[in-house]
Amino acid sequence: TLDENEIIRIYGKRWDIEVFFKVCKSYLNLSRECNSLSYDAMTAHTAVVFTRYMMLSLESREGSDNRSLGELFLYFSDEMSDITWIQAFRMLLQMFRTILNNNTELSDDKIDELVDTFMNTLPALLKAQLQAA
Repeated sequence: TLDENEIIRIYGKRWDIEVFFKVCKSYLNLSRECNSLSYDAMTAHTAVVFTRYMMLSLESREGSDNRSLGELFLYFSDEMSDITWIQAFRMLLQMFRTILNNNTELSDDKIDELVDTFMNTLPALLKAQLQAA
C-alpha cells in the first residue's frame, strides 16, 4: 500500500500529463490539424504541437512565475526518484570531465582547476548539499 503523500504525488504527475494532452488536443490542434497517414508526417506534426506547448509554457512561466531557474531545478529535482539529484549532478560533472579530456588538449590538472572553479561559483545551498553527500 502507498501512503497518502505518495498517492497525491503520483496523481499530481498524472494530472499534469492529462492537462498537457487536453491542451494539446483542444487548443493546439494535435488531433485535427494533420490528416496524413504517413508516420513521419504524424511524428513531425506531434513534435510541432509539443514545441508550441513548450513555447507557450515558457512564456507563461516567464510572465507569471518569479522563481529563478535554480529554484525550479531544486523544485523539480524532487521528481527524480530513480537517482538522487546529487548522483545526477556528479554524473554530469564526470561526463563534463570526460568530454574535456577527450576533446581538448587540457591537462588533468587544468581540468581539475576548471571543475573546482565551477564548483566554487555554485549557489551556497547547492554547494552545501553536494559537500554534505
